[in-house]
Amino acid sequence: MRAPILLAAALAGALAGALGLAGHAAAADAGSLEARLGEYRQRVELLKDKDAIENLQAAYGFYVDKALWGEVADLFAGDGSFEYGQMGVYVSKPHIRRALLLFGKEGPEPGKLNNSMQLQSVIHVAPDGHTAKARWQSIVMLGSANASGQWGLGVYENEYVKEGGIWKIARLHYYVTAVTDYDLGWGKSAIPMQGQSGAVPPDRPPTEIYRSYPGAYVPPFDYPHPVTGEPITIPQPPDSVMGRKP
Repeated sequence: MRAPILLAAALAGALAGALGLAGHAAAADAGSLEARLGEYRQRVELLKDKDAIENLQAAYGFYVDKALWGEVADLFAGDGSFEYGQMGVYVSKPHIRRALLLFGKEGPEPGKLNNSMQLQSVIHVAPDGHTAKARWQSIVMLGSANASGQWGLGVYENEYVKEGGIWKIARLHYYVTAVTDYDLGWGKSAIPMQGQSGAVPPDRPPTEIYRSYPGAYVPPFDYPHPVTGEPITIPQPPDSVMGRKP
């Protein structure tokens, strides 16, 4: 009787061991699955964040088009900042709204064109999903019917913040690349940027001093090279007006 008992005990031990290993494997698989699901959830949230930021910036463009300055200001965080060319930095929604009046009175006007297209977005959301940065290209069409028109071109380097689950503009910085007369074109016309306003002074001076076209200043990139992962260093070209030597 002893041999069958020993055999039964051995078989029971082997079965228990096998079940134990299976249990550990199942637990490991469950943990691995949960980790993958967590990673997928984060990726989905980041994609949703990018989509919300793209819509936010597009709304900014549509509101600027029609001089809806109140709606534009409401896109900013409470302590958000607005910087356009060399006009200086305006901080807080009320001051941003007053600064926008420097571009014209509030509301659409017959015979006025003020299109500001938001293009070529490169958006990077922080891993925690609470802040983000983005670079945009803008083409601007300004005009007064039967009077004059202008072409404009520039780059945005913006920062965003999520407050109460809603994305808002934390820092908008528009670098003016060029402004030219519509009839003369950029081959014969280069309109300089506006400076700081005496009527609505900014809270701070411009963060960077540069010259638009025919200058060739390149705004710094907020993100590394997408293939090499290296920072993008920009050797700014010589500019005798700005005192930048070769």
